[in-house]
Amino acid sequence: MSDSRQAMRRPRLLLADDHVDTAEQLHNLLQPHFDVVALVEDGQALVSAAARLTPDVIVTDIAMPGLNGIEACALILRDDPGARVIFVTVHAEPTLVARGLAVGALGYVLKDAAGDDLVPAIRAVLVGDCYVSRGIYPPGGARPG
Repeated sequence: MSDSRQAMRRPRLLLADDHVDTAEQLHNLLQPHFDVVALVEDGQALVSAAARLTPDVIVTDIAMPGLNGIEACALILRDDPGARVIFVTVHAEPTLVARGLAVGALGYVLKDAAGDDLVPAIRAVLVGDCYVSRGIYPPGGARPG
């Protein structure tokens, strides 16, 4: 692919959520801006799809059957340290936020803020920045990025 065509290519996303309705809502939110290349429903499928599809950004829930999102993220980043992962979840507990960011995710978005936060979060991590939904801070009060 030529450099100009590659520069014009829309970023490719991999979505993971075990709730089909939520996954479809996220897909509908993101599809106008990005190419959603796959949607998976559990952590093991996420690890496999990430290796096979090499998306630009992975957007994943945390609470999923089998491997949870944090465990899947750790495995993905072990095999591909350059992978960009954003958690989109209902869990706002500071210790869980800290665990998610400590494993190497670049973003943490609450599902109830996804309509406002998810597209900007993806754009931020695409350029190497971190993004955390407003009102969420890891223990100690330091906000990443």
